[in-house]
Amino acid sequence: MIGASALAVGGCALILVAAAVGPYPIPLSHTTSALLDWAGLGRSGATATEQAIVETVRLPRIAAAFSVGAALAASGVVLQGLFRNPMADPGIIGVSAGGALGAVAAIATGAAAASALALPAMAFAGATGAVLLVYAIAAAGGRSSMAALLLAGVAVTSFLGAIVSAVIVFTSEQQAQREMVFWLAGGLDSTGWEDVRIVLPVVLVGVAGMLIFARDLNLLLVSEDDARSLGVRVGLTRNVLIVCASLVTGVAVAFSGTIAFVGLVVPHALRLVLGADHRVLLPLSAIGGGVFLLAADTVARTVASPAEVRVGIVTALAGAPFFVFLLLRHKSRAGAL
Repeated sequence: MIGASALAVGGCALILVAAAVGPYPIPLSHTTSALLDWAGLGRSGATATEQAIVETVRLPRIAAAFSVGAALAASGVVLQGLFRNPMADPGIIGVSAGGALGAVAAIATGAAAASALALPAMAFAGATGAVLLVYAIAAAGGRSSMAALLLAGVAVTSFLGAIVSAVIVFTSEQQAQREMVFWLAGGLDSTGWEDVRIVLPVVLVGVAGMLIFARDLNLLLVSEDDARSLGVRVGLTRNVLIVCASLVTGVAVAFSGTIAFVGLVVPHALRLVLGADHRVLLPLSAIGGGVFLLAADTVARTVASPAEVRVGIVTALAGAPFFVFLLLRHKSRAGAL
């Protein structure tokens, strides 16, 4: 498939560029040699310093960007399909707001300073708790529906967002406030191999779970009654997909902060090109999300080098105009038919 080939080639080229650029630039030939040596495919022609920078600083950040981008885009595809709404994104069921509350709580209480894993752990716990709360509200009084889940998600997200704002306002230490704002803007600047070893397996398992139910998601797009008549266990399929989307989004948010537009723009853009078959759209959106976030992170750490711009700012600045362009283009095509 041309789309898959283009994403693969673009991704490989972007990995090479991302590993080469930065406050300490490395020639592309040395970067290629260092990457091949790391992969066990040849001897490195890079210096010891260049090899160390590539292996211990830039490669884990590249892997984290791909993992987080894939998680957000894949979750966006699933939630847009389940809600039958191209405007749905991973934050619609409260995951991002819950993760934000857990993170700011970790910073405000000093837990983040006491342990490196306290912040992502509390962020993940907050994301999980938010999803459970949304489920509980949607299911109160009887069987839940996607409409009830959507409304509950909007309500919980607004409520948790207000608490996050209150925590920031009432935190007296300016350094703690600064850390909260930085986390909320999203970033991958402190990512290491330890983080990748946690995030990547969860994302792979979650996306694989989504792919198993991709055909059933296609049938759900037609109607739940038609899906049932074709043997789809609608309740099970819906719950598994939401759990998988929540899981990968939660772990992504826990380690990267809140990053906007990846789960919205990438699935929508690829759906216009590839169509709505989730057996194709889901894996390519995961790859596309990884490529998009890696490109944004590369810009974020080089555009104001040696300082860094938060990657969430870059994705929003790039994603918002591009999304408007896609909407206008789609509208003009629809009007021409």
